[in-house]
Amino acid sequence: MKLAAIDIGSNAIRFQVSSILDNGKRTLFKKMEYIRFPLRLGHDVFVNGRLSDRSIARFKKLMHAYKLLIELYEVDDYMFCATSAMRESENGAELVAQIKEEFGITIEVIDGDLEAELVNKAIGSYLTDSTYIHIDVGGGSTELNLFTKGKKIKTKSFKIGSVRILENQDQPQIWSDMEQWVKENVKREYGKITAVGTGGNISKIFELAQLKPHRLMSLKRIREVKELIESNTLEERIYKLQMNPDRADVIIPASDIYMRVMEWSQAKYILVPEVGLKDGMLLHLFEKNTHKKSDSFDHAFTNVAQK
Repeated sequence: MKLAAIDIGSNAIRFQVSSILDNGKRTLFKKMEYIRFPLRLGHDVFVNGRLSDRSIARFKKLMHAYKLLIELYEVDDYMFCATSAMRESENGAELVAQIKEEFGITIEVIDGDLEAELVNKAIGSYLTDSTYIHIDVGGGSTELNLFTKGKKIKTKSFKIGSVRILENQDQPQIWSDMEQWVKENVKREYGKITAVGTGGNISKIFELAQLKPHRLMSLKRIREVKELIESNTLEERIYKLQMNPDRADVIIPASDIYMRVMEWSQAKYILVPEVGLKDGMLLHLFEKNTHKKSDSFDHAFTNVAQK
């Protein structure tokens, strides 16, 4: 079986095709193709409230290209999901309707709760019965989820993201609301808490920390990596630290979100499983097509295509 997931984010749009190998006991998601295109829809939406004509034209070309790739790979099922930039855009619904009419593509504009639910599918196999605060930072929003004894007990989406902060569109009240939510819901009786970080920025920070895969990264190490990044110009980040141009500017505001939530929750370490919304979408498609629940088997993701 071949499945495709297209994550239309506020900073970049990710396309992934995976082949599914399932022997009944273990399910392997083998990456065949991965494309990350830095369209940055959030730049228009968070500043002007709507997508520009230029962004719309580029978006349509990209959707057409992805549709052709889906056909070339002979994908069995696929899913297009758009997050905060599209759902907040004044002309987002109109664009979604145009994409449906012109290319036959249905884009699902999902809310923060569904976004968190899909990401939770992807991280589920990495968690134990301990207590975790999951921090998923996107370009326009941050989803927080609290897990204890293997169950999610609280979830909340906040309008704070890396692109939104970069454009000076984050509101102090939202920061205060997020701090209050964390401090009210992370209770002492839950015991020691570990953070779980998803999103491209925390993955890059983990890479720069030079830790072995699946090792926990300390809050102290995140601060050190942030200081390293800040000591380099944007150009040096791109050429010396090997960052994409659209990563080099947002990684600092994103790191601030991870660190603040860890400080508020008193989490000293963070787990970075390097999965995200697109992986949760693939699991959802797998469940839909096989009628299997993701928590009933041991699934694994393998990265075959170069990130």
